[in-house]
Amino acid sequence: LEEAAFQLQQVFRIDISIALNILGIESMRAGHYRIAYTCFKLAADRGYSKAQFNVGLCYEHGRGTEKDLEKAAFYYSCAASGCHPMAQYRYARCLFCHRPEDEWDRHQKAVTFLEQAAMAGITEAQAYLGVFYMRGLKPKEERGLKYLLLAAKNGDAQSRYHVGVCYEKGLGVQQSLAEAMRHYRQSAAAGNRDARERLR
Repeated sequence: LEEAAFQLQQVFRIDISIALNILGIESMRAGHYRIAYTCFKLAADRGYSKAQFNVGLCYEHGRGTEKDLEKAAFYYSCAASGCHPMAQYRYARCLFCHRPEDEWDRHQKAVTFLEQAAMAGITEAQAYLGVFYMRGLKPKEERGLKYLLLAAKNGDAQSRYHVGVCYEKGLGVQQSLAEAMRHYRQSAAAGNRDARERLR
């Protein structure tokens, strides 16, 4: 009986959180930012990761509350720990922006969250990782190309352009000007100026 009561409490808690989050989204669409923030916050404090992500957005953009990037990072962190892919991406970006004493730990944590978000299909994370692995003191070109290709397949024109550069210069792949041209054309067709310049 105790177990049944506990399960019922859990279901009720989750249902209330979902309802509050939906109410927050509707309020945000209607331009009632303060009400939206309040709804998101109530659901977030109950541990609902989608609402935690939305609270992070409110703090990051100053919607319904004061802009506070530290609080945004905190709520993104909570949602990221709850396996919210876009929160993982945004929290990783927050981690990369700060330069604390334990920079290596922070850096590793950011990369882990980015990879989780990328594998969950977040195009922004795939593109970020692609460029991240291509740069640095010890570039990992094949790994970078893998993520750039994922982002390009998801429609990211800038990543498609970077894939073209990889083929043109032989970064992580055998050099092929024909393949480079093909990627530049696709990127240019999607409106990328750099690709148009490169084609010329």
